[in-house]
Amino acid sequence: MALGQAIAAGGHRLIYGGGRVGLMGVVAETVIANEGDVTGVMTEQLVALEVAHDGLGTLDIQPDMHSRKARMAELADGVVALPGGFGTLDEAFEILTWNQLGLVSMPVVFLDVDGYFESLFEFMENAVAAGFMHDHHGSMAQRTTDPIEAVRLATATAPGYQPKWVN
Repeated sequence: MALGQAIAAGGHRLIYGGGRVGLMGVVAETVIANEGDVTGVMTEQLVALEVAHDGLGTLDIQPDMHSRKARMAELADGVVALPGGFGTLDEAFEILTWNQLGLVSMPVVFLDVDGYFESLFEFMENAVAAGFMHDHHGSMAQRTTDPIEAVRLATATAPGYQPKWVN
């Protein structure tokens, strides 16, 4: 997968949920195959369910999801979200919220495969237009269709903190 190749080629460490399944399992395998560094951060519950990737350089086991997400944020410099479900959105939006609150300064990039995130970005545009979100905060979520560009954006400087949330 091109994303894994871009991560390894750029000398970046992949920090992810630690699973051997799904798109991120494929990305982890690709980073490993390209001699890159991979750290998985997984809950005790998921390890017990036997979904942990057993070929990682590091598997950091956390007691619960809150601790897991905090640890991933601590280790990562940026986020690339691939198409997924609730967990993907939860993790990406938690970092976006933490950026909005000034708790972290971390780029969040959605790798938009086949327009998967188009309706999500329409939702955010509607939230801005309706006055529920400041336009600066809406722009913190970045989107690209190019895996190399996703890595570039995720490792660049995050959009600056703006303390004003509403007009």
